[in-house]
Amino acid sequence: MDSTEASSESADVVKAVGGGGTSFHGDGVAATTTQQQILDGGGNSQASGASCSTEGESDSAQVSEIISAEDLDSTSEEVESTISSSCNSGLHGRSRKLATMMSVDGNSSLLSAAAPESDGVQKVSEPKATAHSGMKHTQPASTPSHFQIRESPLSSDAIFNQSHAGLFNLCLVILIAVNSRLIIENLMKYGLLIQTGFWFSSRSLKDWPLLMCGLTLPVFPISALLVEKLKLYTAISEKFVATLYLIITTAGILYPGYVIHRVQSAVLSGLILILIAVTGWMKLVSYAHTNADVRALIKAGMKPATPETAAKVEYPENINFRNMAYFMMAPTLCYQLSYPKSNTVRKGWVLRQIGKLLVFVGLMGFITEQYINPTIKNSQHPLKGNPLYALERVLKLSIPTLYVWLCIFYCFFHLWLNIVAELMCFGDREFYKDWWNAKTVEEYWRMWNMPVHKWMVRHIYFPCLRAGLSKRAAVLVVFAISGIFHEVCIGVPCHMLRCWAFLGIMLQVPLVFLTNYLHKRFHNSMVGNMVFWFFFCIVGQPMCLLLYYHDVVNDFQTMSSSEKH
Repeated sequence: MDSTEASSESADVVKAVGGGGTSFHGDGVAATTTQQQILDGGGNSQASGASCSTEGESDSAQVSEIISAEDLDSTSEEVESTISSSCNSGLHGRSRKLATMMSVDGNSSLLSAAAPESDGVQKVSEPKATAHSGMKHTQPASTPSHFQIRESPLSSDAIFNQSHAGLFNLCLVILIAVNSRLIIENLMKYGLLIQTGFWFSSRSLKDWPLLMCGLTLPVFPISALLVEKLKLYTAISEKFVATLYLIITTAGILYPGYVIHRVQSAVLSGLILILIAVTGWMKLVSYAHTNADVRALIKAGMKPATPETAAKVEYPENINFRNMAYFMMAPTLCYQLSYPKSNTVRKGWVLRQIGKLLVFVGLMGFITEQYINPTIKNSQHPLKGNPLYALERVLKLSIPTLYVWLCIFYCFFHLWLNIVAELMCFGDREFYKDWWNAKTVEEYWRMWNMPVHKWMVRHIYFPCLRAGLSKRAAVLVVFAISGIFHEVCIGVPCHMLRCWAFLGIMLQVPLVFLTNYLHKRFHNSMVGNMVFWFFFCIVGQPMCLLLYYHDVVNDFQTMSSSEKH
């Protein structure tokens, strides 16, 4: 419709509104006819809207002059309905302008929502939605309410496709409330039981050789760098390079282990030193393995893969002190020539994470001293005495032990590694995945410690497959090496090798096959997840804790009595 036709139709609206009172006081034929013509316009409504908006002022004046005071009360509703219907798809702004400007003798007015109210002024209500008005938010009684087949949110088929943020918040509130009550009750009944003797004692001041040992550990990565320089500038064989690396990495483990044993250090001091040594050992193995593989690729006429988000560094440009120092400080165990990096360091964010770290470390110390130590002191060796009593102690330790373990995970894998990554501008911060949703034990081990998992896959699992081992044999080798690491990290600081940690890791292998079978048998991820939580967190960790604690405490008491005598 062109502008001329639109003007004509707008005039019809005005005539229908102001037909001398006949169209409204009588049978309403003129208004109804004109309104129906406008409604039947269909696709012309948008053009009519444009016309109405351009001629609003002149038509409004005509309406004000035509409508009389005595007709206003009975016709105002029909006027607004007619205007709203005729301009429904583009005339809503003009209809409000017409309604606003219609007034008779100052006694009553049709005002829009934008006009202020005054004495004797009535507002015209908004037009009601009809089947012909085309307005939104209309739903007739015949509209269907059910359109498709759907499951209830908590049904087994749909539960993992729903968001459970509200239930998580509820569980968090209940957890805080219940544990707060238990903490207050415990403090009222037993008082503050925190004692630092087990973690820091007078012997801790004698642990200065461990500090000196830690300060001399950088000699091993420097030696590895010199070996790479030697290979770069001389014609020594790969076997000789591997022999030198074997000597360096072996010394890197035996040296701190000997110092810890010789000094008979406190548990915490020895644990920190041996963790640093094992981490350095794994980094050096990766450094040697990666550089040897890069040399083999170059010899074969190929180039090593480089991430698109990382700077392009080619061999032997990476053989320098800066590259080695960055790798040894970066939160990763797998060496590569360059890493994805972030652009800036968020200092405020780092300070907040440090604050959280201090809070959770304090919480771990409180739970350990207030709940775990008293429970273990009142227990027997789990392999001796009454089995039911040992089971009761294990179950009583399960909850505080689980809390401490979760705090350790959060402090180290989330807070500490992210702090180091932020300071080092290290870009890849996938230090863990959603291991709490693990369907099998195997899936848990693949997701909860990503730096170690990537190292095991890269430097143990795939080399075993290339050597001709089957997948099951390669998995067994991976778990055996992991068990050795756990035994070294726990047994050396405790000054004993009981193989409890090694056996605990190796017992994961049957659980791997069990949970894989259950997952395939029942086609339900909940079964394997429940088995994982029960065996690993409710039974396994408290049992290992009891075994090691009794052995450590017995040795500690024996040593203290011998010192007194």
